[in-house]
Amino acid sequence: MSSRAEASGRALICGSMAFDTIMVFGDRFAHHILPDKIHMLNVSFLVPQLRREYGGCAGNIAYNLRLLGDTGLPMATVGRDFAPYKEWLVRAGVPTEHLRVIDSELTAQAFITTDLDDNQITAFHPGAMQHSQINRVSEARDIALGIVAPDGREGMLEHAAQFAAAGIPFIFDPGQGLPMFGGAELQRFISQARWVTVNDYEWQLVQQKTGWGVSDILQRVAALVVTRGAAGSTIHTRDGEIAIPAAPAREVVDPTGCGDAYRAGLIHGLLHRLDWRATGRVASLMGALKIESRGTQNHRFTVAEFEQRLAAAFP
Repeated sequence: MSSRAEASGRALICGSMAFDTIMVFGDRFAHHILPDKIHMLNVSFLVPQLRREYGGCAGNIAYNLRLLGDTGLPMATVGRDFAPYKEWLVRAGVPTEHLRVIDSELTAQAFITTDLDDNQITAFHPGAMQHSQINRVSEARDIALGIVAPDGREGMLEHAAQFAAAGIPFIFDPGQGLPMFGGAELQRFISQARWVTVNDYEWQLVQQKTGWGVSDILQRVAALVVTRGAAGSTIHTRDGEIAIPAAPAREVVDPTGCGDAYRAGLIHGLLHRLDWRATGRVASLMGALKIESRGTQNHRFTVAEFEQRLAAAFP
């Protein structure tokens, strides 16, 4: 892992910061939603279980990078209610100097209700995230590379252009922000980026919207990373395709945030100049470690413990 080479610098993580309020309904939605009354829906669910988690792509990636011993600077806009989350980040050793408070807004937040069949009803309030374009990449110093992760639409467009103009290599990670962009915009993102990472569903959408396949994208970027959950991931490079198996998890508790943990592993490998196979294995194990705990920022490990798990997962 990082023992192979010193980190080449810090990563700037442009993306969302959010609160996730997760509620568990102890029944099935299907028992309470009548198909013939869907046009006049008025239902209420009793949710005895509720928890509030710290989330958002920028926060999750930065937290995971810190566990790996690296420095990731989240750049995001947050609301007037952000103080508890900031205190958490400070305790975790995550820098907060590029988190800008918008006093007129609340921090982005998701309200997720899950039933016994793991069906979900989610409401998302973007809040301060809608102002992410007011942050500028040039405000951060000593940046080796960056990532444009899901965020406000204008912020993603602006930050990609700013990374490219500054000559800072970055990962394009459209994630759940993908539906906001048309084919021409996605082509521009990819042409500006050094690396692209998507899950298998997002990869299908990217191909449909851009009309580009693997070879088209590799004419523009150094690597295309496609994750497939329990089926592992594939790293496409100009030198060939590298299959990365999923690292074994001790138990599967909660997949939320596994993609962000994986991306932190990618950034770690790039910062430490690891080859793609080693980078993919680090990223794969990060996803496995995250899935073993509930929430996106509740897992813990030391660098030594990570090295031991890595050696056991990929002997």
